[in-house]
Amino acid sequence: MRDQEKHHPQDGGFSRRNFLKGSSALAAATAISDRSAQADNNASTTPVYGPEARQVNLKINGKKQTVEVEPRVSLLSALRDHLDITGAKDACDSQQVCGSCTVMIDGKAQYACGILAVQAEGKEIQTVEGLGGPQPDPVCQAFVQHDAMQCGYCTPGFTVAVRALLNKNPDATLDEVQKGLGGNICRCGTYVGVTASALDVAKGGA
Repeated sequence: MRDQEKHHPQDGGFSRRNFLKGSSALAAATAISDRSAQADNNASTTPVYGPEARQVNLKINGKKQTVEVEPRVSLLSALRDHLDITGAKDACDSQQVCGSCTVMIDGKAQYACGILAVQAEGKEIQTVEGLGGPQPDPVCQAFVQHDAMQCGYCTPGFTVAVRALLNKNPDATLDEVQKGLGGNICRCGTYVGVTASALDVAKGGA
């Protein structure tokens, strides 16, 4: 095969090996060009913020709030340290593993420590405070009835997570509740009370 691929004067200077080399080079150049074009397109659509603080407009529990923070500040920090909305807790040093800072963003349960405040701009944010008031959410009432808290550090996150779960699946079963709350940890072990609360609200259709 190698003898057949050797260049011969009578073949006009073109060989199978030269053809393959040329094809590979062309394919590589095309791929680089496509990646460059995609990078340029992403750069033109992705907002870029500098290190200095800027005003961020947030909608929290139906109310518009403005906070001035650096782009690196998490939503959790913006809530607790800048807006004095302290329901969401930081129980894992913002490692995104415990769920104590769970809030709802556009209806979906999400760790507040896992998203930047600037990323939450323009979204609907609901914290545990939004489930309270003169007529508390049925989930809050069920947590009281089933004694679903001990130290209370994880309770706000669990409450929001249960509400988000039941909004999506009002007739959730025990198995679905346990899977749906898998991102929240209770160090005191009050899982029985938490799941009982969720099932009570689900069965009641509230």
